[in-house]
Amino acid sequence: MKPTPSIAARLARATSVTALIVALALPVAAAATDTQPWQNTSLSADQRAALLEKALTPDERLSLVHGPMAMIFFPGMKLPKGAIGSAGFIPGIPRLGIPAQQESDASLGVTNPGNVRPGDTATALPSSLLLAATFNPDLAFKGGVVVGQEARSRGINVQLAGGVNLARDPRGGRNFEYAGEDPLLAGTIAGAAIKGIESQHVISTMKHFAINDQETGRNFANSIISESAMRESDLLAFQIALETGQPGSVMCSYNLVNGAYACGNDHLLNTVLKGDWGYKGYVMSDWGAVKSTDFAVKGLDQQSGEQLDKQVWFGAPLKAAIDNGSIPAARLSDMSRRILRSMFAAGLFDSPAPVTVDRAANAEVSRQAAAEGIVLLKNEGNLLPLAATAKNILIVGGHADAGVLSGGGSSQVTSDVNQVAIPVGGEGMMAAFNRMNFHTSSPVKALKDRLPNANIRFDTGRYPAEAARKAKEADLVIVFGNQWMAEGDDAADLSLPDGQDALIATLAEANPHTIVVLQTGGAVTMPWLGKTPAVIEAWYSGQKGGEAIADVLTGAVNPSGHLPVTFPQSIDQYPRATMPGLGLPDGQVFDVHYDEGSDIGYRRFAKLNQKALFPFGHGLSYTQFAYSDVKVTGGKTLSVSFKVTNTGAVAGKDAPQVYLDQAPGGAVKRLIGFSKVSLAPGESTTVTVTADQRLLSRFDEKTGQWLQAGGQYNVSVAHDAEDAGVTGSATLVAGIRKP
Repeated sequence: MKPTPSIAARLARATSVTALIVALALPVAAAATDTQPWQNTSLSADQRAALLEKALTPDERLSLVHGPMAMIFFPGMKLPKGAIGSAGFIPGIPRLGIPAQQESDASLGVTNPGNVRPGDTATALPSSLLLAATFNPDLAFKGGVVVGQEARSRGINVQLAGGVNLARDPRGGRNFEYAGEDPLLAGTIAGAAIKGIESQHVISTMKHFAINDQETGRNFANSIISESAMRESDLLAFQIALETGQPGSVMCSYNLVNGAYACGNDHLLNTVLKGDWGYKGYVMSDWGAVKSTDFAVKGLDQQSGEQLDKQVWFGAPLKAAIDNGSIPAARLSDMSRRILRSMFAAGLFDSPAPVTVDRAANAEVSRQAAAEGIVLLKNEGNLLPLAATAKNILIVGGHADAGVLSGGGSSQVTSDVNQVAIPVGGEGMMAAFNRMNFHTSSPVKALKDRLPNANIRFDTGRYPAEAARKAKEADLVIVFGNQWMAEGDDAADLSLPDGQDALIATLAEANPHTIVVLQTGGAVTMPWLGKTPAVIEAWYSGQKGGEAIADVLTGAVNPSGHLPVTFPQSIDQYPRATMPGLGLPDGQVFDVHYDEGSDIGYRRFAKLNQKALFPFGHGLSYTQFAYSDVKVTGGKTLSVSFKVTNTGAVAGKDAPQVYLDQAPGGAVKRLIGFSKVSLAPGESTTVTVTADQRLLSRFDEKTGQWLQAGGQYNVSVAHDAEDAGVTGSATLVAGIRKP
């Protein structure tokens, strides 16, 4: 019998074989980088893109700068060859090893439009507005990681995420996809989410660039705004998100800005984005937002969803324009190089393999975000958290037996093939998406699980008188108020639709212990507020929202969300009580004058000395937090340190906010810093924030620079934008900063 080799001998033999394989492979690898030098991973993304771009033929360059939708949007459509089914597709170039771009929506999870990938479900994160309400960039980053990871697991390598538009109007149909009304908060939260997506070797966009702040007539609205106001508000939010997240692509918007379409706006795309900000990535159009071939020279790099445009402007027309010299060939090279540069930077060439996804872990990220973004607006008499002794509880309305509401449009995530979808109807391009979807996380079921000894009943609320009869028999009532918002439509007003305000008032009259849970896409008015002792804003809370809502109601989670938008008493407190463009036919361009300039939301309220129903930054807790020992240092910028103490009886999280209240030019109100801290009862911590100089400056249109005035600056550490807080001051030297 032949003797068995020893373990040592086997290892020695294996090592020799491995060494031989490596030795043989080295010349092959060297040959590969010799023939395709852009495969050399030691080079920068810029260097690799430049090398690869030179190897492209003119037709190959063209193939990178336009592409179709990859879903069945119109009858008779077919998926492009090679597309896995998503929002869009750019074919690859196999001979050069260039992968296809598989593009999907995005911010709230990987979408499956029209069930184009049959049965495919994904983790549904809470709305971006809820994410902003956490005041926690770490949670935003974790959510981005979930989105990027799940995209990559499907072979999707471009996510149409990163919504940054500011909530100038509380009726905005897509406010739930964005991160609030403040540039610092919105830019920080959106930037962190973008960074999370890009960390998974997936390109993320940043959108919709820019001043795309209403859905009414979104293709024809001409946003009129001064350069300084734009730089100090919406564009500053985008700039912060860009610096934080480093998105591979920027998606331009449908609207016009100061007379030029955003996707063909030379000032926005060439002067600001690529010039002043030094952006190295590429600009893709929104689907159907390209009007002509000359958008290429005005800064657009890629035409997306080309079937929605009148023609494929970046196909044959662009080729003809280059052939006749009206558009330089160098511009096409720049367009394709920018696209390749982002693909290299994100790792699309070097990390193409799908990854394994832990859906349970990702669902937990969604639940954590939801629990931390739910805002306790009112809690009179400490009605919340629900006492474990509560015996008879009536839950009313909002389809709370089925699940939790989500926003509509292209961001809709299919978290469960069994999720409830209620058709809404309507007309126009987005009508096919008009369905109220409920993620199958039932608040009713979750509350029954957490309160097993209570008698919990549910009433649909369809007949208010019957619901009121049951309410009189209950120890307390929890009523859900829903406002479904969606892409393509702005809210007609700030009421809860379908008679829900009247229902809540009826229930509050029947039972003084009525708790209201709001599931909305933004701010709403509350005519019943004086009669309801407790109100929470749950937003669109994602696939674990029911559990999160139950956790907050029962005290398993101490609420720590803070409003990222102002809740007004009336729409009359806003600069445009009537939505511009209402009733106008498609195709008629109309002006939207943003005369409030950079004074969006709470800043305008402060300027006009208006009181909100609930101010920006507002959010209660089941404990209390105190601020003290404020120290402000000056010089080139402000650094503010302060102590936060949990003075209550239970552990909790707080989001202290630092506001600029006075500058050398006069009174102002601007968030210049925030933090998120977790403290046990009696525990203290010291927080230090350093202000971005742009938040202390004004943008000077004549010089095109940020100018910081020298002199005294007063700040407050506060619980919200209307809280006087604990104050301090310091002196700054005059300064100038490039745009």
